[in-house]
Amino acid sequence: MSDIEQTTIKLTRGVPATEAFPIEEIIACSATVLRDHGKTLLQYQPAIGFLPLREIIASQAGVTPEQVVLSNGSIQLAAFLAEVLLPPGEAAFVEEPSYDRTITTLRRAGVKVVGIPLEDDGIDITFLEEAVKEHHPRLLYLIPDFQNPTGVTTSLAKREAIVSLVKEHDFMVVEDLPYRRLRYQGSDLPTLRELDAKRVIQLSSFSKLLSPGIRVGWMVAPVSIAKQVMQIATDTYITPNMLGQGLAYEFIHEGRLEANIEQLHALYAPRLAAMLNALSQCLPQASWTKPEGGFFVGLTLPAGVNSARVAEKAKEEKLALSNSAGFFANGDGSRFIRLPFCALREEEIEEAIKRLARVVQAINQQ
Repeated sequence: MSDIEQTTIKLTRGVPATEAFPIEEIIACSATVLRDHGKTLLQYQPAIGFLPLREIIASQAGVTPEQVVLSNGSIQLAAFLAEVLLPPGEAAFVEEPSYDRTITTLRRAGVKVVGIPLEDDGIDITFLEEAVKEHHPRLLYLIPDFQNPTGVTTSLAKREAIVSLVKEHDFMVVEDLPYRRLRYQGSDLPTLRELDAKRVIQLSSFSKLLSPGIRVGWMVAPVSIAKQVMQIATDTYITPNMLGQGLAYEFIHEGRLEANIEQLHALYAPRLAAMLNALSQCLPQASWTKPEGGFFVGLTLPAGVNSARVAEKAKEEKLALSNSAGFFANGDGSRFIRLPFCALREEEIEEAIKRLARVVQAINQQ
């Protein structure tokens, strides 16, 4: 029996591959930035974050540094935004399915979370139009590029339709972009913020491009919102993770980030191809998304096959799967499975899908 056959394969969290971490370059950048900025990075600083990094992000986004807030990962910024924009009891929309941590964060803030069904090219616009009239949302949270958990990218037509609705009904969009730079084929679409800078707030982080361990997320927002978020950050932790922000700055400043992203493309693209090929070979009776980048493929099980039952029986095959219900605002992930591929080698992906196919077949035969 091979080592892979004896090992539990985890199709659970969307984590980077450990072999993707540029450890030696990070060591070199750490030494440089501490020599050059150590007295700043090791001291209490304003909660808005390290100015040199904010200036780089602002330049790339075409905004002023006052519109950029850095924090300890983008999910913390989402929590701060909920406090600023969403009084308890107000409605916020998310894709259905969506990132489970965001759904949890919004609910913890006392917000009514409403799911808008996700199609192969983005949310169902007709459903969104009716839901807006019914619920009068304050905010719509989207991951428009290589969405978590499905891998879906929102089409240009739907981005334009969303922006039009936002203008008509006067609510905000939070556009989360952690996977946007991880496009392995095809061409980028305009961000929603490029279509409407007044009503779209952008979130992202360096977790997937550099390391989740440095805990550096960023937000681009109107100045009034940025100031309110900064005040909540100040009241929460006084000063953010300056060392992580300094490291991210130095990595970009030395011109290392673009080369690192190219290496990520070279590492991850074959893993996505392996996932899609394995699904075609082993699970033709199911359906799945066909992303051009990111970390995830979204699988829809055949009719009559329940994801919770699959996850439970998969343990017998040494296969670990996520709890699908958490990705759905309505709690019904009964036919959905998120398949993360970036942290697994091609042979592990192929074996994982073979095991998954055996589980589905066994349930179908019961």
